[in-house]
Amino acid sequence: MYKIKTYNKISEKGLNRFDPSKYQVASDIDMPDGYILRSHKLHTEVLPESVKAVARAGAGTNNVPVADYTKKGVVVFNAPGANANAVKELVVAGMLLGSRGIIPGMNWAQSLTEMTDAAEMSALMEKQKSNFAGSELTGKTLGIVGLGAIGSLIADIALALGMNVVGYDPALSVEAAWRLPSRVARAENLQSLLARCDYITLHVPAIEATHHLINEESLKSVKEGAVLLNFARDAIVDAEAVVQSLDAKKLRMYICDFPEPVLLQREDVYAMPHIGASTAEAEENCAIMGADQLMDYLENGNIKNSVNFPTVQLDRSGQGARITFCNDNVSGVLGQVLSVLADNSVNVVDMVNKSRGDIAYNIVDVEVAPSADVLRAIEQVEHVVRVRAIV
Repeated sequence: MYKIKTYNKISEKGLNRFDPSKYQVASDIDMPDGYILRSHKLHTEVLPESVKAVARAGAGTNNVPVADYTKKGVVVFNAPGANANAVKELVVAGMLLGSRGIIPGMNWAQSLTEMTDAAEMSALMEKQKSNFAGSELTGKTLGIVGLGAIGSLIADIALALGMNVVGYDPALSVEAAWRLPSRVARAENLQSLLARCDYITLHVPAIEATHHLINEESLKSVKEGAVLLNFARDAIVDAEAVVQSLDAKKLRMYICDFPEPVLLQREDVYAMPHIGASTAEAEENCAIMGADQLMDYLENGNIKNSVNFPTVQLDRSGQGARITFCNDNVSGVLGQVLSVLADNSVNVVDMVNKSRGDIAYNIVDVEVAPSADVLRAIEQVEHVVRVRAIV
C-alpha cells in the first residue's frame, strides 16, 4: 500500500485517480511515499526518508526545495500545460483591460448612485463615454517572453485577434518550436523585443537566471506607451523599477497577477490576486496530471515531466521485477551496479539509463526480485543516491 500526503485542496478528480486498494491518501499521513500539493511551501518542512516523489499540481515549483530534494533522490514533478488555457484566457483579458477604459468606465458608472432617471443617465453616458475611449488590439504588436505551453497558446490567439506577434526565448526547445505558429517573428534578445512591442507578456519560470528579468536597465529599452503583463511569477519583475517606468510615462500600464504594496492605489496598475490558474478546469487538469505521474513513478519507476530528473520510460514486460536507482552523474556507476547483479546471479532482461545535469537515473528489469542483500550492495556503490525495487 502506497501512502500519499496531500497539501492544499486538491481536486477530487485528481485524488480519485488513486486506486484505494493500492493507495492511502490523506493530509495527515505518516511516512508517506509521495506528496501532492499546489502552493504549499515545503522549504521549512522536514522531509521523511520515506518520500520518493513530489507532484506539484501546477507549473511552477518555486515552493519546493528542488535542489535539496535532488540530492536525496526525490523526484519532483510538475504539470506543464495543464493550466495553460486558464492563464492564456486571463492574459487576453488583461490585454483587453489595458487597451480599453473598461475598469475606469465601469467604476464611474457604478458611482452614479444619486441618478434616478434612466433617460438622463443614458444621455450622460453618451456625453462622457469619450473619457473612456481606448484602442483596439488588432494591428498592435505583442511581445511574448517565453514560448512554452502558455506562450505558444497566447501567440495563437493573438494572431487570431489580428495582432503582430514577436517572441523571445533563449531556451526554446524543439518541441516548443514545433508548437509555435510560423507567423511569430523571433527577437534576437529581450531589448529588441521590448523596443518594438505595444504589449509585452511574460511566461518564463522563476529561476536564478530570470530573477528581475524586467528591471530598471531592461525597461530603458521598452517602447513608450507599452503595456507590461506578468502572469508568470512575481520574482521575474522588479516592481520598484516598473513603478519608476510608469511614473516616467515610459510604460503606460502594468497588469499582473501579483499585488505588492508599491503597486497598490495606482490607476496605471491592475493587480489581480494570483488567479491565473484558478479555474475549476485548470485545477482538475493539474491534479490529474500530478496524480498520474506520481502513480507511474511509484508503480513503474517511469519519469515524465520532472523538473530535476531526466525523462525515462520503460514498458513493463509483466514478468520479473524492476530495480530503479539514481546516482551522481559520473562515469562507472552503472557498470559497478551491473557487476553487483552479475556477482549475485541476477539476470538483466532490459534496462534504460538517462542523465540530467548532475543526476543520472536507471531502470533495470531483472528476471527475479532482488534480495535485500543485493539492494544493500547496490546502495553501497559509490555515488549511488537511492535504490528501489518494484515487484
